[in-house]
This record gives sequence, structure tokens and C-alpha cells, in this order.
Amino acid sequence: MKKNIALFLILCGTFFQFLNAQSFKFTTPLYGAAYYSEYTPTDRLDEDIRLMKEAHLSVVRVGESTWSLFEPREGEFKFEWMDRILDHLNKAGIKVILGTPTYSIPAWMAERYPEVLSQKTNGGQSYYGIRQNMDITNPTYLFYCERIIRKMMEHFAKHPAIIGYQVDNEVEPRGINNHDYFVGFRNYIKKQFNNDLDSLNRAWGLNYWGMNINNWEEFYARDGVTNPSYKVAWERWNRKSTADFLNWQIDIVKQYKRDDQFVSHCFMPYFRNIDQVEAFRQMEYPAINVYYTMQDAQDGQWIGYASDYMRKVSKNGNFLVTETNAQGTGWDSKDQYPPYDGQLRQNMYSFLAGGANMVEYWHWSTLHYGQETYWRGILGHDMQPNRVYREFQKGAKELDKIGAKLVNLKKKNKVAILYSHDSGQGLQFMPYTNGDNYKDYMVYESLYRQNIECDIIPCDKITDFSGYDMLVIPPLYVAADSLLNKISDFVKRGGEVVMFYKSGYCNEHSAVRPTLAPGPLKDVCGFTYQEFSTINKLNLKANELGANDNTVNTWFEFLQPTTAKPLAYIDHPFFGKWPCITENSYGKGHLIYLATVPSQDLLQKIVARAANRIGQLPFNGKYHYPIIMRSGINGSKKSIHYIFNYSAEEKSIEYPFADSRSLLDNQSLKKDSRVTIEPWGVVIAEE
Repeated sequence: MKKNIALFLILCGTFFQFLNAQSFKFTTPLYGAAYYSEYTPTDRLDEDIRLMKEAHLSVVRVGESTWSLFEPREGEFKFEWMDRILDHLNKAGIKVILGTPTYSIPAWMAERYPEVLSQKTNGGQSYYGIRQNMDITNPTYLFYCERIIRKMMEHFAKHPAIIGYQVDNEVEPRGINNHDYFVGFRNYIKKQFNNDLDSLNRAWGLNYWGMNINNWEEFYARDGVTNPSYKVAWERWNRKSTADFLNWQIDIVKQYKRDDQFVSHCFMPYFRNIDQVEAFRQMEYPAINVYYTMQDAQDGQWIGYASDYMRKVSKNGNFLVTETNAQGTGWDSKDQYPPYDGQLRQNMYSFLAGGANMVEYWHWSTLHYGQETYWRGILGHDMQPNRVYREFQKGAKELDKIGAKLVNLKKKNKVAILYSHDSGQGLQFMPYTNGDNYKDYMVYESLYRQNIECDIIPCDKITDFSGYDMLVIPPLYVAADSLLNKISDFVKRGGEVVMFYKSGYCNEHSAVRPTLAPGPLKDVCGFTYQEFSTINKLNLKANELGANDNTVNTWFEFLQPTTAKPLAYIDHPFFGKWPCITENSYGKGHLIYLATVPSQDLLQKIVARAANRIGQLPFNGKYHYPIIMRSGINGSKKSIHYIFNYSAEEKSIEYPFADSRSLLDNQSLKKDSRVTIEPWGVVIAEE
């Protein structure tokens, strides 16, 4: 009996230890702002916290920008000023994310150790006076980074206010070209090619202009490089270096953090510069900073784009927003577009509809000096409650009531965009136009404005497309045979694909395949081609696609169909000989190929054609922008539906979902009953 009791107690202890070891769990969305008490002209910590409590703010981020206050002189550490801030926030019940301050080095470091400052290509040099001006691989810089991180974690990790840590801030390679950074790249290439110079010379075509390399000491720096293969490899090294830097910081933080604390980092939505899969590897809740133009330009699309990417690369399908617009933004006052009434609240819900578990503004209180004087926070320069503050307060009070139903939203989308870092970079180095070459945002718009929800898959790293019925593929200019074969297999098994021009043209080294285009894609595409041309804006002949803007522009490939069915021809005496849009049945699926740049209207019709064939065109295309709908499953396994009105006019529609309950006003919503959405408003329903 005693043994049984002892065993029972051990099991109970283990169970409760397991519960205590769980990382931070979101039970409601957090809503707040970055907070810099150290920036204010006078001490107003108590007043700020009073206003935060009145606004129902629940979270702040602190500390990521002021290494110089934590370590004012080399080896001298001062944490008391942050202790006071954390203690006051904790007393008020406001949760805190603490940042490691490594993206902005103190003046003493730049003065004593100038080698930490980054050098740029072609002799450029970073100077002190701005943030993110260092070589993130420099040993001296890393030594002091590690020391300040360890000192801060030793001091702050047990503070009850802290729920998580942000390592560094908006990390990107930012043009680093220091000698040691280049040596790291050379070693990276050695490893990639198994120390085989013959393979390198052959893969990159270095015999061209006689630039082949006969020993590794001859491997030349990035400064004068024109070779596209070298450039694409350099960008891969940039992405690897930033991911390694973040994981190195996380490894340190994890030695000290409590089990109930998470680690994150805030990225910008310029995804081409970062290897998100590797960088997010140890982050339960990665974060993003999303800025956009409001007022008449507000459409929620940039928020949707960022959210649909972040969900896919987050381990649990949710993410954080650590910065977004409160009022006007900018490093000067040229473009000040504060939100119209309702837009701040609408954007907050737009993030939650995309899977965010936290929305923070940059920042709480507008600065009175410095480069970001006019990057305005919730409070303006007078630091008093205002229109934006009151709208924040309204949204925060709503979250107090309904947030538990909105948090941890999950999605099971059947449509995906394939996003290729390498292709985006490869087209940047070998552009076909002076404008946007990759067209990923154009592709996203074609889905978003028709309420076709999607995931964005970084196909350089993720090539499992099971679970999806349809792929939309911007110009897949740089890709290995293995990726192209997986796309072919996807179609053969019954998938729908819409694919852009230039796909399959280059291999993984950004070297053109020495075969009929589109190389390994020729069977699934059902054509080959040998020629292409720059074109002006041209009309299409009458066709079945039904676009009002029946035009194409910029680029044209002379397709020679084998099994593909032509869908459209250019109305031109020469270019009209070849189809510019084709559709091929392959196995159980179909592939629509665009050999040219379509108008946005034409692209949307093509996407709708493919989506409708597999039942992925919501409501048969009845609802489109400015009415945007986003759905998901909450933690209680209930369907949550958001209906946004991105316009200044009241909209009335037939409610398209099953009978539901409106969460904001507790009204019953019957299928097909009329529902009204106010200007810049949102209806949130639980089915």
C-alpha cells in the first residue's frame, strides 16, 4: 500500500512538473505596443502605465534598442532602470517581451573596436550614428553580444513580468562584405562543392571571360562579381548567416529562460532576404513587423500576405506582430497617413484573422528627437489620449470579451503560392523589366481579392505539397530538377497549377538549362519554346477567359504546344502566331501556363478558372474586394469567420456561412440573411 501511495505521489509530481514546464500559452490575443520609458523627455512611467491600464493594453516590448544604457561603459552593467520599469508593469498586470539589444551597438564599441562596423561592396563603409551598422559575424562583436545577453538573462530571466524574449531586431545581412564574412562564404562554397573546384567552375560557368578558379586562394570577393551563379550563392550565404546568428542568440537565451517563456524575433515581410525555415527553427512564436499605407489605400492585402507566409513557417501555425502602424509613419514627415476612423481596429482584427496571437504597435508614445521623430505611436508628441488611443481602447475592450474565441486560430487552406527565394534573387540579377520581376505580390492579389485563402510556401526549403489542391507559381526561374519533378507529380495526382513564364529556365545554380525550355517541365506544361521577346502592352484576341482588361505586356515566350490547349493569343500579326496562355491536362490534373505578363484582371480570371475546377472558388466568385472574408478554426474547434469591408461605404451582403453568432454584438446570423458591415468595419462570427 505504501509503495502504491509513493508511486501515486511520484506520478502526480511528474504530472504537475510537466504542466509547469509548458511554454507560454496564449489564452487570448495580446494587444499592446513597444514601450521606451527611457526615451521620454521626463519621467512619466506611472502616468504611462495609468493610461495603458485605462486603454486595456495587455503587453509591451522593451529593451531591444538601448545596449548603451545596459552597458554604458565597457564591462559596466546597469539594470536598475529596467528593473523599475518591469516592476511597475508587473504590478499593473501588463505582460512584457524583453529584447536583446544587439542590433544597435554602443558608442564605446564603435570607438574602441571599429572592426565591428560593416564594410560594403565596392569599398563602402558603415559609420557610427545609425543602427544595424555592424558585421554580425565579427568575433569582437559576437564576444560583446554574448556577454550582454548572458548578463541580461542572468539578471532578468526570473522576473515574473517577462513572458518571452526577442533576440535582436529586424535582422538582415544589410550588405555586409567584411573580409572575414567573405572567408566564411568561401568556406561555405567549399563545403557545398565538396572542395571540388572543377565542379564549381563547371556549375557556375567560370570559363566565361576566363574567370575559372584553380585554387581556393583565387576565389574572388563579391565586389566586382557579375556571374549570376555566384550572386545567387552569395544571397544564400546571406540568408544562412542571419539564420545562424539568430539561432546562436537563441541557444544562449535558452540556457537561462524559464520553461514558461518563449523566444522570438521580429522580421520584416521582405521575405527574400531571410531563410525563415532555418531562422524560425527554435521559435515557437516567430514575429513580424508589418507597415502599410492607410486611409484610402487601406485594403488589408499586405497584412494578409505577411500572415499567410508566417503561418506556414511557424511551428504551431501562429505568430506575433511586434510592430505595425499606429498613426503616420516615416523617417521624415513627407508621408503621414494616420488611420481613418475604424481602420486601426480593422487592421488589428485583420492580423488575428490571419493567425496572429499578438498585435503590438510601434510604439506607445511618439518620439521627440531622433531619426524616427515622425514615426508616430499611439500617443502623439503631446503624450495625451487622442482619437487613436480611444480606438485602441475600443478594440482592447472587445478582446477582453471575445479574445478567447479568436486566439490560436488555425487554417487548412487548399491553395498555396510557391515562393522561391532563389528565383526572386535570380531575376533581380538577370531582370527582364525595370519593374517588379518576381510578381509574387501580383499573384497574391489575384487570390486575395477573390477571397481564395492561401498559404505561401518557401519552396526552396519546403517541397511537400500534400494537402493542397492548387498551386500558383510566380516565375520559378531558379529551381532544381527535383522541385520541378515534384510539381509535375502534383499535377499528375490531380492538382491544379497556374504557372508563370520563365519557370524551369535555370537550374539550382541560376545557370540556363542546355535543353529545350521549359526543361523538366515540358511534359507537364505540354509545350516547348526556343524564342522569347520583350513586348509592349498588347491586346489579346477574343477568348474564353472573360477578362475586361484583355491585355498582356512586357514579356512573351513563343510556345509550341505538344499536348497543351491554347487559351489565348495576342492580337498581333507576328506574335499572334503562338499562344500566350495554355492549359494542359496531365494525369489527373491541369496546368495553366502564362507565357506573358497578364493584366491583373486577366490573371484573376485565370486563377478563378483553376480554383473553380476543384471547388476552391468561394461562393462561386460572388464576393470579392472590398468585401474580404477570412476563416479558421479556434481552440474550441469552432469555425470563426471574419467579414471585412475595406471601403468608406457601408456594405450589405447575404451572410454566406452556416447559421452563426456575431461575436461583437451577440446577434444571430442566419445563412443568406442580410448582414451590414460599416465603413472600415468587420463582422466576426462563430459558427
